[in-house]
Amino acid sequence: MLKNVVIVGGGTAGWMTASYLSSAFGDRVSVTVVESKRIATIGVGEATFSTVRHFFEYLGLREQDWMPHCNASYKLGIRFENWREKGHYFYHPFERLRIVDGFPMTDWWLHKKPSDRFDQDVFLMASICDAQRSPRYLDGRLFEQDYVEGREPAGTPRTTLLDQGTQFPYAYHFDAAMLAKFLTGYAKERGATQILDDVVDVVRDERGWISSVRTAEHGDVAGDLFIDCTGFRGLLINKTMEEPFISFQDTLPNDSAVALRVPVDMEERGLRPCTTATAQDAGWIWTIPLFGRIGTGYVYASDYCSPEEAERTLREFVGPESDEMEANHIRMRVGRTRNAWSGNCVAIGLACGFVEPLESTGIFFIQHGIEQLVKHFPAQGFDPALTDSYNRSMADAIDGVREFLVLHYKAAARDDNAYWRDAKTRTTPDGLQERFDQWRSKPPAADTIFPRYHGFESYSYLSILLGMGGVPMKPTPALALMDGVAADKEFQMLKDEARDLVKRLPSQYEYLAQLHR
Repeated sequence: MLKNVVIVGGGTAGWMTASYLSSAFGDRVSVTVVESKRIATIGVGEATFSTVRHFFEYLGLREQDWMPHCNASYKLGIRFENWREKGHYFYHPFERLRIVDGFPMTDWWLHKKPSDRFDQDVFLMASICDAQRSPRYLDGRLFEQDYVEGREPAGTPRTTLLDQGTQFPYAYHFDAAMLAKFLTGYAKERGATQILDDVVDVVRDERGWISSVRTAEHGDVAGDLFIDCTGFRGLLINKTMEEPFISFQDTLPNDSAVALRVPVDMEERGLRPCTTATAQDAGWIWTIPLFGRIGTGYVYASDYCSPEEAERTLREFVGPESDEMEANHIRMRVGRTRNAWSGNCVAIGLACGFVEPLESTGIFFIQHGIEQLVKHFPAQGFDPALTDSYNRSMADAIDGVREFLVLHYKAAARDDNAYWRDAKTRTTPDGLQERFDQWRSKPPAADTIFPRYHGFESYSYLSILLGMGGVPMKPTPALALMDGVAADKEFQMLKDEARDLVKRLPSQYEYLAQLHR
């Protein structure tokens, strides 16, 4: 059997991989992380989505074990501001739609239009986010247990992304650098080896596969399987194995970001339990509230905005609190490596692929890559069928997310400058235009969205289409022939439940302050 795994690159991707492999295989597989002391990690990926819980559960970690070490907070969804028009906002939550008489509540909302806020009418999360509430009571109980029977318990051990049968109601925000440090300790306690050194060469055998990486101070580090966690450099997968990179620039224009870490008194400010994405003239600004600071950044297209303009816009958006903070400018490589697995090299994280962080998919791609690696873990002979299956799984996930993100820009009603007008006319990924044509007559359903696993369900597509406002949506004609009494009762029940939860749940700050104590 394959025994020695060498991970080149630390950071979030490297140490998530080392931790997971150590948990999955114990001392039956040797895990070594070669991490540079000089090369800084990007470390701004601070938002996730709800499937990340499977990662921590697989490692046997409870929230109280890791969240205080990473200044973590809860994320119940994404708040989109100014994408339809300035002053407008809506939520894309982690919450499946309720079904009445065979139709989701969004269909009934299009038919009945009880208000102009679809998210408040069909979801609980919008009201909880507006009120800055925690998804857990002070005794640790999850709020959903009040109303929904049959959900899988929050503590289900060692599950993976594909095992998720229900929608867990929240994800996390965390300091990526602190998480990497925490996982370094976790992995090393379970036998992983850390080598702090620079890779100066990559040694290949007669097949062209990697036999070792040569380091400046520790000599050659040999292995059976090499995992590339070197970020956008793609040192092993692109430069050594010569796998080409497929750019998504024709469909997703944003290629740059500038980020700030801003200390804030969160008790005074309040902790909204969501990521906020605020549209700007050449992209959008993220706001991620952690316990003790705000992570914020402007994701923009360099064809429409210079780095200096972007930083000035971000600082004006944040206000005087940002004056003394150093800005981190990032050039993003948007797209994916053609094959994430080539020979005995697997790329995980940014080396594998990256689409802009609009739906917080960076950590998801890492997690999906790690889980699929364990499910496809090779024997010494490296069965090519396993490699091919792995590559299909990774390509499908990244291509599906690309399509979902393109939807955001094409569906946004905003068209007040060249950037937003051009976003509507950019290249459309294969299949998306046909789906658009379907959705104009019939709202998205499980059988009319991107067909392969990419982490998003039909309710997410519905949330974006209804919230962005740029694509006319028709009510389903059949609903005009139904009495709708049950739907009216469900709308009222959702309103009553949301009001009750806002009254009884603690604020997110109150809950996290207790967790940190």
